[in-house]
Amino acid sequence: MSSLFQNSYYLAINFNAILYGVELVLYGMTMNALVKNRKKWTRTDKFYMWFSTALLFLITIYMSTEAVFGEEMWIVHQDTPGGPIQFLIDNADIWYQTMGTTASVILNLFSDALLIYRMYVVWTSYYVIMFPCFLYVATIGLGIIELYASGKPNADFFVGTAAQLGVAYYTTTISLNIIATGVICGRLMYLGRALEAARNTQGRGKGVVRYTGTLSIVIESALPYSMAGFAFLVAYGIESDISILFGALYGMFTCVSPQLIVLRVVTGQGWTKDQTAQSVSALEFENLGTSRSAAATTAIETAAQSEGTSTMDHKSIGSAHDMV
Repeated sequence: MSSLFQNSYYLAINFNAILYGVELVLYGMTMNALVKNRKKWTRTDKFYMWFSTALLFLITIYMSTEAVFGEEMWIVHQDTPGGPIQFLIDNADIWYQTMGTTASVILNLFSDALLIYRMYVVWTSYYVIMFPCFLYVATIGLGIIELYASGKPNADFFVGTAAQLGVAYYTTTISLNIIATGVICGRLMYLGRALEAARNTQGRGKGVVRYTGTLSIVIESALPYSMAGFAFLVAYGIESDISILFGALYGMFTCVSPQLIVLRVVTGQGWTKDQTAQSVSALEFENLGTSRSAAATTAIETAAQSEGTSTMDHKSIGSAHDMV
């Protein structure tokens, strides 16, 4: 471990603190929205309340253990023979670091489960989520193995067998993140065009334009979560000392991105099955209208070509054009 690792670790702790503050604000806004409508609570609202609280609890454990380890390494045990780096090597398997890693893995499982559910919401098809569900089951097994390998005596999360298993685990879970993000982004852009077409042609869809903007797609697809995960996976895979920084960002977005989705849902701005059904209906309506218009135009052109022998005169052709 070099000085670059120590600098990256220091920056990671600071970014953890900043993003933890963001999470506290988002959690407060979510709870405020739920409390205001407590007389109309549904089972879904109660689930999101407990889900948000669990996210906050787990991310608190994760960022606290990282901060405490930094304090122990740089301040409390600064005079350890070999310096902070030797302290890190000797105590990488300390119990509270294992607890922090466990909280991170559980948080990852929560976030991935929400992403899979959001994939189902925008597609309303079980076939779309079959492969992500397979990856999800694989992450559970790999996550348990990784926790054992990194938490046993003399183990190090960044070195040896634990690091190799870590690459397998993070490759699987981040692949799931990227697939889910891509599928949700593509679906929302596709449905967004249908809503926009309905709004322009029939005046429908005006109330759901807020669901199709760039910001809504970024939040709904958890794009920051996947991007941070990809950056961490690359750095971790090549055993770069900067991986600890990207790992911290990935860990925090594991909480922040799902919390943003929950906030949009409880405030009535998140994509729902109703919006999906409305978008599909609008798209079918648009396609039906296009087909009818194309058929009428073809009939008119055929009639015009046979003008000499047809009973349709120029006036009737003009009327047909007006009808289209």
